[in-house]
Amino acid sequence: MSKLADGIRWFKQSFSTQINAAVVQKPFGLDLMTALATQETFEVWGNLFTTIPVATILEVCVGDTIDAPGRTAFPTTKSNLLTDPNGQQLFAIARSALEAVGEYNATYHKVAMANADKFCHGFGIFQYDIQFSRHGVDPDFFLNKKWFQFDQSLEKALSELADAQTRAGFGGKASLSDLEQAYVAIAYNAGSFNPSRGLKQGFKDRSSGKYYGELIFEYLNLSKSI
Repeated sequence: MSKLADGIRWFKQSFSTQINAAVVQKPFGLDLMTALATQETFEVWGNLFTTIPVATILEVCVGDTIDAPGRTAFPTTKSNLLTDPNGQQLFAIARSALEAVGEYNATYHKVAMANADKFCHGFGIFQYDIQFSRHGVDPDFFLNKKWFQFDQSLEKALSELADAQTRAGFGGKASLSDLEQAYVAIAYNAGSFNPSRGLKQGFKDRSSGKYYGELIFEYLNLSKSI
């Protein structure tokens, strides 16, 4: 069995009870949430699930250090983050998160050591974006480090998926096919969904050459087999 399959099994064994309870009467299932977590943070927990406790893994499930010009959403840079009333505290938390994941991940360690202004933008096993930390939106999730708790990250992911479902053109549907769930995941990642492009949308992985949508669909089907 591959490490990826073993990781998916670990994820489902660890969190399926919470996920299944949370998705009752929702069009998103356990396998989509497994695929989403795999796509978003397997680079972190995929190397840790056999060696450290679940609670510690959740704490270091952070990532994404891309600043402007690659990033256009708030905060584009450290200086942009500091314009927020909570900016200094948010930077300290986001910087500390980068250093924490760097203890387990060589790539993030190098980023942290190379630039003192770098900080994490994605928080939790489903990667809730720091743009939502803006004053008046949802700063408490970040200030109170709620990503340490799986149910808190799950709640945010399901809320974002509900919004993405509407953006993908499936608003109001009580059930979604596997393919439609992958399309919603594309809107979750990219902000929108273009039916003419199918699964070839969202972030493109440089190592595999595959798009976010393609990978989500692959992981969803792998999850269903485990």
